[in-house]
Amino acid sequence: MALSMHKDNTNIMDSSKYVRYTPEQVEALERVYAECPKPSSIRRQQLIRECPILSNIEPKQIKVWFQNRRCREKQRKEASRLQTVNRKLSAMNKLLMEENDRLQKQVSHLVYENGYMKQQITTVSATTTTDNSCESVVMTGQNQQQNPTPHQHPQRDANNPAGLLAVAEETLAEFLSKATGTAVDWVQMIGMKPGPDSIGIVAISRNCSGVAARACGLVSLEPTKVAEILKDRLSWYRDCRCLDVLSIVPTGNGGTIELMYMQTYAPTTLAAARDFWTLRYTTSLEDGSLVVCERSLTTSTGGPTGPPSSNFVRAEMLPSGYLIRPCDGGGSIIHIVDHVDLDVWSVPEVLRPLYGSSKILAQKLTIAALQHIRQIAQESSGEIQYGGGRQPAVLRTLSQRLCRGFNDAVNGFVDDGWSLMGNDGVDDVTIAVNTSPNKYLTSQYSSSMFPAFGGGVMCAKASMLLQNVPPALLVRFLREHRSEWADYGVDAYAAACHRASPFAVPCARPADFPTSQIILPLAHTVEHEEFLEVVRIEGHAFAPEDVSLARDMYLLQLCSGVDENSIGACAQLVFAPIDESFADDAPLLASGFRVIPLAPKPDAPATTRTLDLASTLEVGSGITRPAGEADYNLRSVLTIAFQFTFENHLRDNVAAMARQYVRSVVGSVQRVAMAIAPSQLSTQVGPKSLPGSPEALTLARWICRSYRIHTGAELFRVESASTDAILKQLWHHSDAIMCCSVKTNASPVFTFANQAGLDMLETTLVALQDIMLDKVLDEAGRKVLFSEFSKIMQQGFAYLPAGICMSSMNRPISYEQAIAWKVLNDDDSNHCLAFMFINWSFV
Repeated sequence: MALSMHKDNTNIMDSSKYVRYTPEQVEALERVYAECPKPSSIRRQQLIRECPILSNIEPKQIKVWFQNRRCREKQRKEASRLQTVNRKLSAMNKLLMEENDRLQKQVSHLVYENGYMKQQITTVSATTTTDNSCESVVMTGQNQQQNPTPHQHPQRDANNPAGLLAVAEETLAEFLSKATGTAVDWVQMIGMKPGPDSIGIVAISRNCSGVAARACGLVSLEPTKVAEILKDRLSWYRDCRCLDVLSIVPTGNGGTIELMYMQTYAPTTLAAARDFWTLRYTTSLEDGSLVVCERSLTTSTGGPTGPPSSNFVRAEMLPSGYLIRPCDGGGSIIHIVDHVDLDVWSVPEVLRPLYGSSKILAQKLTIAALQHIRQIAQESSGEIQYGGGRQPAVLRTLSQRLCRGFNDAVNGFVDDGWSLMGNDGVDDVTIAVNTSPNKYLTSQYSSSMFPAFGGGVMCAKASMLLQNVPPALLVRFLREHRSEWADYGVDAYAAACHRASPFAVPCARPADFPTSQIILPLAHTVEHEEFLEVVRIEGHAFAPEDVSLARDMYLLQLCSGVDENSIGACAQLVFAPIDESFADDAPLLASGFRVIPLAPKPDAPATTRTLDLASTLEVGSGITRPAGEADYNLRSVLTIAFQFTFENHLRDNVAAMARQYVRSVVGSVQRVAMAIAPSQLSTQVGPKSLPGSPEALTLARWICRSYRIHTGAELFRVESASTDAILKQLWHHSDAIMCCSVKTNASPVFTFANQAGLDMLETTLVALQDIMLDKVLDEAGRKVLFSEFSKIMQQGFAYLPAGICMSSMNRPISYEQAIAWKVLNDDDSNHCLAFMFINWSFV
């Protein structure tokens, strides 16, 4: 007996000893690990039975092997991650040291200039003191005019390869002096702090001709790949309409010279688009770096004359480009310089900040290039995973098509087939039509949008100036609260082009009911500055004969620039109706909004918060601001464009509908802008009184008085007897308090909420009245409320148990308890229902 127990103990000890596995056993275990890194006990026993070579190993030992294997895998991944971070930090340290050296050179240069200027001032003062004769002053002035020798391009024939190479080498030298030298006085943009995970170092020009921006960053792609991506400007520069390489000249040093013609879109409807005629030079430096530099060919540089452009303003690109250096351990360090002269004086004064701002140039071109490279790098490394079974390249193409479609609509180029329609006596809305589908069959539209018996695409567009409204905040509101400005009938008409009988709805009809939307995320960029999503709009029927219209509609939507901390960024919301199938090559008829910030101008006339931009162009300096009105230093330009398909015999009807719709949208945006303007929010203690409801002060008093009557307790401790104090305490109460209407044969709709209630519902006072109670409560909550409703009406209040509800953005919210009570007016008649959600939080 003792001997038997001793043998058993020996076996237990043996099973826990280290086991040396043969290569065959390791191979078998690795195969299983590749399929399932953490097999169950049953799976491990099955493995022993199925693999004879593992029969001499205990299940416990196999369990230990898998534990060790997972630990080694985790350590390997962590070591790899740390090595990657170390390489990034080393490269960033190198970049910062080079930037420090450049700044030291710039400081030395400024110190030298300062000393020279002091010396000149002293010399001129001494000369003036000793000799004040007219002849001396005249000669001094002549000498000062003769001494400066501005840089002149030598006379050369740039129409042959040797002359073009001379221009290219000169462009290379000037570009490098901007990228790594002190040719431009660079000032770092606010908020662009360097770091291993940051976008890089971004700077803008100060006191130079034109506008310029510069960026430095790290990416995990090789230099040749980076150069290939950046040269394909159409794939990442959203304002680029076309880029044609008209001639390629190889150089003796292994580089290439390209003569290129580029057209860019205008950002608004009230300015002409720009085009460029440039020389692009690609070459390698002695240290292995790749350089792609570019400049305009003008009369001063020489060279072939570019294509004529009747509908464009010829802009000038000063020496710009990309310096791409290989990084130790893989990857690249990129220096980007963009320097252009957009002929700012050819546009109306109110729009000049769009063309004379280095910050806008940095956001639209320089930072966009760096962000695109980082996006491609992370997609290539597998760091970004997208759902829906769509490849990142497909999603990027969809985003690009939406932007191009919107830009085409805003610009309405004649060579695309667009022509203007007459107005109705008021020129606030521009209507353009395009009846030449051949142009669109190869772009973002398809033949299904054009009826076989005649029709086309119609675009209604307008621009307006916004005062003191942050672009990011406005676009985020338009995205989240579509019902505040959109019309369901117009959405139904726009979506009709995807049906077999696309023109079943000849014009829009007003909808007297709120519509709800569900946003389904599709993709986003690395920096979360752009979102691609599908929006589902729940269907409704206007009348029994319109039941076919009641199905849900879908929009493909692109939202960008909603980060309020981004400096000079354009905020944009572009969408297009799609069908349920949503193929990769689905036709896209893009509409939407674009808000571009303008440079601060405190002394600008601001008689109203929002103005028609066309009328603003005629405003003179003689208009004065009323006494006591605030100085608004935040201005932006809003551009609206909506596209519809039409049949020829319905053209005038559709034009009238489109014109009326855009005017209603403009009115809605003006109301929204007034509501969300920060200066107004900061001066308000509480909410505005709601249309059709009692004053907010009275409603606050009714809510508190009714709670005390029904429950016998105080809603909160009143610090002052004044009604003003009650409203303030109610508004700032920590629990979500909200009121909803009680009407027969109608769903309860929210009419008031305090700040916590607005935060919980993720809405604003403006949009609150579009939210129905049954859309907020889940099924269990609706059942509880239904069962307790009679008690609320008889007893005056009821306690509701903990549960889950939904915000207006369909985010789940948990709460520990809710209280519902009747709100009585001064006549003790039922006015509304009040709810208080206690200790709520997002799940």
